[in-house]
Amino acid sequence: MDITSFGHSSFKIKGKAATLVTDPFDSSFTGLRFPKHIEADIVTVSHAHEDHNAVFQIEGNPFVVSGPGEYEIKGIGIVGIPSEHGNGVKEINTIYRIEMDDLSIVHLGDLGRMLTTEEVDELDGVDILMIPVGGTYTIDAQQAAKLIAEIEPSIVIPMHYLRQGLKFDLSPVSVFLKEMGQEMVTAQPKVSVSKAKLPEQKQIIVLE
Repeated sequence: MDITSFGHSSFKIKGKAATLVTDPFDSSFTGLRFPKHIEADIVTVSHAHEDHNAVFQIEGNPFVVSGPGEYEIKGIGIVGIPSEHGNGVKEINTIYRIEMDDLSIVHLGDLGRMLTTEEVDELDGVDILMIPVGGTYTIDAQQAAKLIAEIEPSIVIPMHYLRQGLKFDLSPVSVFLKEMGQEMVTAQPKVSVSKAKLPEQKQIIVLE
């Protein structure tokens, strides 16, 4: 499985049988450039904001998952778990648990609060956690660190933080890395992951 980032909370997850894109964004709304001619079989949308639901950006007539429930598309299992956007935004946020290539990936969307014990239990056994860290509209670096300790994923991919050109007032990823004691982590263009090669110790991966 190959994972690349388009910025903000949008990732392309390319597996053996299908390609999935999370939370595509409207460039005019975010200030970030979304690449052209991106094709996918599946798109997940965590909530109905322009920086997360710009499905028009994706070519290939994808199946769109935009809320809680259980789905199976092209052999990919997806469970949408309802939560709240939080931090003053009254909006449902959907957490997605994606089962692909024998790996379990969780995308927390714009989560704005800590999870309950029951919600953490639903994420048991997660291999890869995509978690917002920039604060303001979501949980911040300190809250993210606490959640990571509760969920215990093998790989952590931070998202929804300040990037060059972004119009939103978020904290940079460096604040999160400092909180995690991982200030030497450098960004990389993509990551290839397999069940057999998961790290024994928790690893933080920052994608460009």
